[in-house]
Amino acid sequence: MTTTDINALEAKRLALQAQIDGRKTGEDRNRMGQFATPTALAREIVAHGIRLLPIDQPISFFDPGIGTGSFYSALRAVAPVERIERAEGFEIDPHYGTPAKALWQDMPLVIHAADFTKAAPEGQGANLLICNPPYVRHHHLNGAQKSALQKRTEQACGLKISGLSGLYCYFMGLSHPFMAEGGIAAWLIPSEFMSVNYGQMLKRYLLEKVTLLQIHRYDPTDVQFDDALVSSAVVWIKNTPPPADHAVTFSYGGTLAKPALSREVAAIDLADESKWTRYPQATKAPQRAQILLGDLFDIKRGLATGDNKFFIMDRAQIDERGLPMKCFTPVLPGSRYLPRDEIKADEDGFPLIDKQLFLLNTRLPEDEIEQRFPALAAYLKTGEKGENAVADRYLCRSRKPWYAQEKRPAAPIICTYMGRSRAGGKPFRFILNQSDATACNTYLLLYPKPFLVHASKQSPAIMRTAWEFLNEIDPDKLLEHGRVYGGGLHKLEPKELRSFPADDLLARLLQIKPLSQQLGLFEKDIA
Repeated sequence: MTTTDINALEAKRLALQAQIDGRKTGEDRNRMGQFATPTALAREIVAHGIRLLPIDQPISFFDPGIGTGSFYSALRAVAPVERIERAEGFEIDPHYGTPAKALWQDMPLVIHAADFTKAAPEGQGANLLICNPPYVRHHHLNGAQKSALQKRTEQACGLKISGLSGLYCYFMGLSHPFMAEGGIAAWLIPSEFMSVNYGQMLKRYLLEKVTLLQIHRYDPTDVQFDDALVSSAVVWIKNTPPPADHAVTFSYGGTLAKPALSREVAAIDLADESKWTRYPQATKAPQRAQILLGDLFDIKRGLATGDNKFFIMDRAQIDERGLPMKCFTPVLPGSRYLPRDEIKADEDGFPLIDKQLFLLNTRLPEDEIEQRFPALAAYLKTGEKGENAVADRYLCRSRKPWYAQEKRPAAPIICTYMGRSRAGGKPFRFILNQSDATACNTYLLLYPKPFLVHASKQSPAIMRTAWEFLNEIDPDKLLEHGRVYGGGLHKLEPKELRSFPADDLLARLLQIKPLSQQLGLFEKDIA
């Protein structure tokens, strides 16, 4: 086939892809994890894979989640046709599989319209496996499905994948026996496995069962799939036992051929590194801190109301409904309504901000509310009516009474746990809260440990010093502890913030007298 013929066929495939995608809702495709690989990206990945094969070695191609055949089309575009010895793929969804088989019917491509996760390898394995596996989140898999996948994956690669893993992790393990010895595989997957707990077993597979050649992470501001809220990485492996003193290439940004940044990292260092997303930006593994932020603060996510529109009001709405103010507590608005990183309070403890909000927060029984506060009783009744009653929602129906809120008192320091990296800006804000306002789950709440609470009562400078320290942290250091999603959206979970080194913070607190003796005793206990 000529280049013109190849491009014409790819154009036909893209039109077919768009037509099929248009018949499905975004929710359906999200549930099935169906995100097609763009042509340029597919060709870039396939070309890189061919460079890793011995020159002129016949290509035996395999894609266990072939879709409409983006990688096969790329293969025909970048490799001589006579070098392609065989090609095979699986597609479970007939909406894609059946049209794909018709599209490629005149080509030497075998598409199995079947569930790859239940397939058994036949014949010689592939020496070039390239796949963008379905990104199906674990909560779309039921218990029986997870159990069966775990069992089959363990049989295939020798490791049991976490039940919190997405379907792509199982695909990688299940594909192991489909590879030829010395074969090359490329997996276009979410980079989140590099920094989350469920990725531990997948990382063990990459370090122990195969030779991990390279992990290339794309710049998260350049989302590879228009409708996928994840950042992408390409994981390259060779189906051989890992050699001694092996080093892995970590690259970032740009393209596979010309990354913006690249670094070799010893595989032995990766075994003890929980956040592979530190590389290639980091030059070495971090030293283990003696004191962590979690030793000084209890860090919790803010409260989840179950329905913010029902439970959170401004003062005008409370007055209009005739509701008792004593059944409300102040709650902070979203961070965009907090122009400064310090919240002062009036004499009643209310935050001195323009957008004052209040949370319906009472544990009084319904009969007492009816007797004492009939307007509030009538309002609560509105939350019990209708097809989508507030009282029947998951969080509310698990509480007694259903309108009671989590116990989340005001925290002296709060953190915006999601944000984007912008030039000169910080993705996370630490805010000193001097008010009695609590915060919802768009924030992390930092509660000082009892010894620090006692110290703070004697010297208010304690909390201010801690807050100043947190705001002086290099944003890149915080990003190493969090995770990143498509479009450059960063997230910092409570346990990730707890694990941040706090030796320097404690040293700074020890300079505050006359409290240094008390804090020094704490330091000795930790050591």
